[in-house]
Amino acid sequence: MADRIGITDLQGRAIVALVSGGLDSVTFTRWARDHGVTVHCCTADLGQPDEEDIGDIETRMRLAGAETFTLVDGRQALAEAGLLLLICGGSYEGGYLNTTGIARAVTTQKALPVLAAHGVDVLSHGATGRGNDQTRFQLYANMLDPTIKVYAPWRDPAFLTQFPGRSEMIDYCESQGLPVRATRDKPYSTDANLLGLTHEAGKLEQLDVGPRFITPQFGVHPQDAPDSTVRLAIRFEHGIPVQVNGQALELVPLFDSLNQVAGAHGVGIGIHAVENRYVGIKSRGVYEQPGMQLLHTAYEYIYQLILDRRSLELYKFLANMVGRQIYEAAWFHPSTAAAIRAIRSYSDTIRGELTVDLYKGHVDFVKADFESILYSPDDASMEGVGTFDHGDAEGLLGVLGVSARGLHAANQIRLDDFTL
Repeated sequence: MADRIGITDLQGRAIVALVSGGLDSVTFTRWARDHGVTVHCCTADLGQPDEEDIGDIETRMRLAGAETFTLVDGRQALAEAGLLLLICGGSYEGGYLNTTGIARAVTTQKALPVLAAHGVDVLSHGATGRGNDQTRFQLYANMLDPTIKVYAPWRDPAFLTQFPGRSEMIDYCESQGLPVRATRDKPYSTDANLLGLTHEAGKLEQLDVGPRFITPQFGVHPQDAPDSTVRLAIRFEHGIPVQVNGQALELVPLFDSLNQVAGAHGVGIGIHAVENRYVGIKSRGVYEQPGMQLLHTAYEYIYQLILDRRSLELYKFLANMVGRQIYEAAWFHPSTAAAIRAIRSYSDTIRGELTVDLYKGHVDFVKADFESILYSPDDASMEGVGTFDHGDAEGLLGVLGVSARGLHAANQIRLDDFTL
């Protein structure tokens, strides 16, 4: 078992702290500095929509006592990981598309070179002991560089004694003259990146508060969306979306564009889920994931068209696995890599265009034109067309009927089990 690190173990040493610039980050940086720790702060630019000027984070962290500040650009890496997640159908319980979970993998990977640059072997993060993020930061660090030690102030008794909650942190920052945007009556907390926003805590911990309580940042609630539709034609090459309505887009601009148009029509806004966290407790979240939701639905339509029964069954099994792997800090695990390779053997055949209509939170199928479609209108038709011979079904049903009659003969058909 790894030795637990406390603040006293870090006195006179340097660490790299993953920070967002929020209340926890500011509080910990000043507190650690006051305990003789040199804090190098690191923030990943993930296209956070709630930061008007991401450079403000450096200002706040410098005032809090950061020795240095590094802003790493993780937008492209996050967009690529997000698209890979979508290709794999990696949603978690309740339809959450793991927008925060996948971001933790990207952030940790981008942060490790910062530790190397400073000659530091301790990574710090502000995730709580109740949540999933502590497992993500720590396990990804373990996978990518086992020499790195992880310090979590929210698991340090010295930190918890002084700061049992947000109120004490706000009092501390006010006493230190540190600027923070947090307030004691903030109704919920938000984690944001270009893939989506997760809202939780505060009033959302109570089940008498509905998802419309949230003020969306990526669009509007479906009920508030326009009474008109918007049509999108999305072109795919080797499973990757490359054009929208004829306009070629790289991945980051693609997500920005789809977030804007889908969010404006209520797609992926206000998704409510009560999930089983990795640590064993249930948590409640309200999510915004408009661009991700749009593309997730698009891939579902496409896979229905190109995969036969056995391939679709395998895809769904692997998709469920990948969604759980991301949620439970196993994105870089060899089994995830194997699942991705298997699914991409299907997705790489996707070449063509899908057209959908967006209307009040819905993504409606309009038409599809792909090279690898298995669906045949003639074979599926109720008219006298296509290659299907109705007479062939006689032999099929005769064979299947052998086992059906056998169940009755063995007295294994018990109708009482199908009544209340």
